[in-house]
Amino acid sequence: MDIDTWWDIIERARRSAGGRADDRDPPDDPMVEILTDSLAELEPTEIIAFERIFIQVADSAYRWPLWNAAYLVQGGCGDDGFTDFRAGLMLLGRTTFTRAVADPDSLAELPVVVRMSRGEGGWIGCEDVSYAAQRAYERVQGESESFDDVAAAAVAAMDLLDHPAGEDWDVEDDDETRRRLPRLAALFLGPADRPAPPR
Repeated sequence: MDIDTWWDIIERARRSAGGRADDRDPPDDPMVEILTDSLAELEPTEIIAFERIFIQVADSAYRWPLWNAAYLVQGGCGDDGFTDFRAGLMLLGRTTFTRAVADPDSLAELPVVVRMSRGEGGWIGCEDVSYAAQRAYERVQGESESFDDVAAAAVAAMDLLDHPAGEDWDVEDDDETRRRLPRLAALFLGPADRPAPPR
């Protein structure tokens, strides 16, 4: 499986989800189940290949500027939260994901982020998608132990980042955050002369 095939699987799941593809907040969010069903149609070796690429794609987004954007959007974001954020960002599709990694401030253009800034619901992070390949594999094979062993070996062989890439800053420094993420800051912090909403 190559990266194009991997993203094609994500995009097919998004098309199946229709209007529910861009928001992990609604009740009965269908994306994870749709993706799991799609993966369960693959051979076990392909499911494991999907998992390997999932880990690589998540690692490509392990960057301080994106983490700080996630912190701003979600009102806080620790290690686990950023893992879930990156996983959910993948479900928004290749174009959105790639733009957000290159320019985290582009998240301000997403309708779900605008709704979040207004307190109207919405969410990006998605823990459950991190288990989609494992669950699909278990459906196909009737067990997940061999998946766990192969996935662990694959991760051990990967050259993954130990620390986030890119330049960090104190995201609670509103002036600096306005400088680095101006569009997101306009949504979540408001004008510089107005008190910021509580985080």
